[in-house]
Parts: sequence; structure tokens; C-alpha cells
Amino acid sequence: MISRDALRRDLRAKRRALDEHERLRLSREASQAFSRHRLFRAARHIGCYLPNDGELDPAPFILQAWRMGKRVYLPVLSSIHRDHLLFAPFEPDTLLLPNRFGIPEPVSALRHCIPLARLDLVLTPLVAFDANGNRLGMGGGFYDRTFAFLRRRESWFKPRLVGVAYGFQQVNNLEWQRWDVPLQGVITERGYCSFSVRC
Repeated sequence: MISRDALRRDLRAKRRALDEHERLRLSREASQAFSRHRLFRAARHIGCYLPNDGELDPAPFILQAWRMGKRVYLPVLSSIHRDHLLFAPFEPDTLLLPNRFGIPEPVSALRHCIPLARLDLVLTPLVAFDANGNRLGMGGGFYDRTFAFLRRRESWFKPRLVGVAYGFQQVNNLEWQRWDVPLQGVITERGYCSFSVRC
């Protein structure tokens, strides 16, 4: 089995190799497919991300959410709980500044960040995923630590974590780690796949 580091390196290179035209086409197809799904339509508070390192660009999701009157939030590195994320409001005129990884994030006071349990849906970036809902991220563990509380839930699973990726990022099997927080679905240019059924 290929190592997680090797898989991460290969798939990151593959997504960075996409040209801008192809990247935009795939992002639009993914957005069109998911914007009609009940999970997206029912959500009022949506966590999202800004693309980095060739990730599928969620800009079409964000624009559609704003058009539908939904609230959008972006991750902000927490200055209180190291290696955790907060989610700050994101609007068209929100001031953004790069964080320590060079990724733009909202300039927002802590009091403006939404409690995680109030998020209905979180669109999460990833490097690889499998049909069991396992997610391979960039290696920092930010999403797993931030949403670790979901592993202890038995009946209420808000927010719903949905991966956003290119279809080629699906792999046969990812080894599960005890700290992993599984996805409940993934959206690609092929459409939405719930992990209660095989992709």
C-alpha cells in the first residue's frame, strides 16, 4: 500500500498540474451538482474555505450561497487553541489577510466567530478520500482536531462535514487513524456521494 506521504505528494502534484480553464470547469460542475442537493439547500450557516495548493475552488458554492441568502464562514487559525480552527463570517467586502501558511483568512474579532455547533454544513478541502468517508488532508490535522467532538456524538451530527475534491482524488482505501473525523459525503464534478452508499 502506498504511504500517506507518497499519496499526498502525488495527488497534490496532480491537482496543481490542472490548468486554470480545467480547474474552473470542474469547480462549476461540482457547484452545479451540489447546489441542488437537500444538504446545501437546507443549510443556513455554511463553513467553507479558500483554495490553496491546487484545491478545487469553492467560489461557485460561495456565490450561490450568498445568492440564496445563506451565511458563509471561513476558517481562521485560533490564537487561543493552537492548531484548531475558528469560523469567521465571510461576505463580499470582508477584509482578508494571509495567515502563517499564506492562506487568506477574515480579519475578525473572536466574538464574531460562529460556535461550531451552529454550523449546518462544512465544506472541507482534502487531498484524498475513499468510499468509506475517510479523508486525507494536508497533514496538519486542523479539521480533525477542530471537529473531534463529532466522534463522540451518537444522535446529533451537526455540522455535517462534506469533502470537496476532484474526482481523481478518490482512492481505493485509506487507512483509518484513531483521530480521524470521517466525512458524511463528498462533492466532485461527478456529483454528490453520501458514504452510506458506495461512490
